[in-house]
Amino acid sequence: MNRMPTSCPICEGELAVTGLHCRSCETTIEGRFSPGPFAELTAEQQGFVEAFVRCEGKFTRLEGELGMSYPTLRGRLHDVIRAMGYEPGADQAPGLSQADRHRILEDLDEGRIDAETAMRLLRGEEVPGLAGDDVLGEGGES
Repeated sequence: MNRMPTSCPICEGELAVTGLHCRSCETTIEGRFSPGPFAELTAEQQGFVEAFVRCEGKFTRLEGELGMSYPTLRGRLHDVIRAMGYEPGADQAPGLSQADRHRILEDLDEGRIDAETAMRLLRGEEVPGLAGDDVLGEGGES
């Protein structure tokens, strides 16, 4: 089956899907339908997404399957993310410093905090009843 075109071959304007047809019962539905975010991807990007899903998002398997290095694969993934209208990493909160991570893990190791609290702190979440400075070593001894 041919890939659905997304732009007009005459004026390059955006094409709208206005009909769907069932081959089994011959039902036709007319209206305006969105083809979804994947339709905007190039054939190469769609092939990458298919391989990414087939390899369960594991870059080591993708490296072997596509014969590309990790940095190239990461770049391709970022290209797909941008083509879908997103910015890679835009939803990530600013990370903790290496020293803060070390202090949190040290507090966990010393028994000053439990594993659940450590995980929440490492994700940058607020922990009720615990000032972040206490755990990060800036507010005195815990």
